[in-house]
This record gives sequence, structure tokens and C-alpha cells, in this order.
Amino acid sequence: MILPKVRDPRLVTIRRGGSLTDSDHHLLALWAATCAEHVLGLFESARPSDPRPREAIAYARAWVRGEVKMMEARAAGGHAMGAARDLRGAARHAAYAAGQAGAVAHVAAHELGAAAYAIKAVRASVPVSEADAAGRLECQWQRDQLPEAIRGLVLDDQRLRNEICWSVFDC
Repeated sequence: MILPKVRDPRLVTIRRGGSLTDSDHHLLALWAATCAEHVLGLFESARPSDPRPREAIAYARAWVRGEVKMMEARAAGGHAMGAARDLRGAARHAAYAAGQAGAVAHVAAHELGAAAYAIKAVRASVPVSEADAAGRLECQWQRDQLPEAIRGLVLDDQRLRNEICWSVFDC
């Protein structure tokens, strides 16, 4: 579960009654794609011939450029999540990160899902004794990638949804 029962209007587009601008929505999608791409190798090492997670990330970026429709990016995200179904551990979480990145075009709040699953992927890729430290490093790396325009929004969103995102944003 990564979405709250009550939506934060800052993560709802203006045309749907919130306050999120299209430019900030695009920045959220690009950041989510960057987070997912950072761990994509964890999926691809397990399933090198399955392009679905990589395609979801590409579709998220293509949506930002206006090259594909929201529904196409969202569908690519769903296909990436399908790639995760029979996997476990780091590979599964990495595919889910890509799926969440593709879904940002549809619901901006999925940006945190991409980041949270990427952190879970990194944590699962190392010995248990190193998982906390690896997760904190990944969380900090993600924060370092945040564009200034959305930095405050994402950091506040992490604070508000940390508990429903497996508390991975304690970094």
C-alpha cells in the first residue's frame, strides 16, 4: 500500500481539483523514472530478456515529452508490475519500482511508490546485516536527484506517507 485513503491535493492536478501543475507533475514522473532506473539492473540480472520494466520507465519519460498518452504510460507500468509477479526479492521490487514510475502519469502520488520500491530493491539485494545502511544510502541518493521545484513537496510527502511505505524514507 503506497496511496493514502485521502489524497493530498498537492499531488492532484489542477484540472482534477488539486494544486499540482503540469510542470511539477512532469518533474515527479521524471524523478520516479530516475529512481526506478537506478535499480533496474536488479531486475534485468534476473530476467535479461524481459523488457517490460525498462519500457515502463521509457514510457514515463515519453509521456513527459508528450510522445505517448497517459493511458499508454499507465499500461506500460501495469505490464512492468506483471513482470514482477513470479519473482521475489530485489528483482521483484525493482520491477514494481518501474511499474510505479509508469503509473505516475495517471496518479502523481505513485512517485513515492517508485522510490519506495527502489529502496526495497536495494535493501533486498544485500545481506540482511547491510540492508538498513544500503536503504539509507539509496534514500539519500534519491533525495540528491530531486529537482529543487519539487524537493519540498516530495520530502513532505515522504514524511506523511513513510509509515504506509514500509518506513523506507528514514534516511
